[in-house]
Amino acid sequence: QVQLVESGGGLVQPGGSLRLSCAASGFTLDRYAIGWFRQAPGKEREGLSCINTHHTSIEYADSVKGRFSISRDNAKNTVYLQMNGLKPEDAAVYYCAAKRGYCFRDVELYPYWGQGTQVTVSS
Repeated sequence: QVQLVESGGGLVQPGGSLRLSCAASGFTLDRYAIGWFRQAPGKEREGLSCINTHHTSIEYADSVKGRFSISRDNAKNTVYLQMNGLKPEDAAVYYCAAKRGYCFRDVELYPYWGQGTQVTVSS
C-alpha cells in the first residue's frame, strides 16, 4: 500500500524556519517524482516545488523561490522541504505527493498524497 506521511509542521515566528519531511512506505520513493503543495483555508491547493527521481529537475513556485528548498534522500525514502524566511502568508496545510514520470507542480497529476502537516506562522 502506497503511503506518504508528512511531518515537521508547527508554529513558527515570521522570519523563522521549518523543515518538513515526507516519508514513504509501501513503495520505493526513488522511482517517483515528489511534489510539495499547500492549501490555506478558502484557497486552492498550490504546487510549491517538485523534484524528480534523479535530482535532474527541480521546480519552485515564484511565491517560494529563494526561500524554500526541496531535497531527497532516497536511502531514507524521504523527501524534505526546507522553508526559510517564513511569512504569515505561508501558513497552510502542507502536503507531499508522488507520481511516476517527470516533475510537475500540477495538483491533478499526482495520484498519491499524504495527509498533510499544519504550518502556522505567527508572532
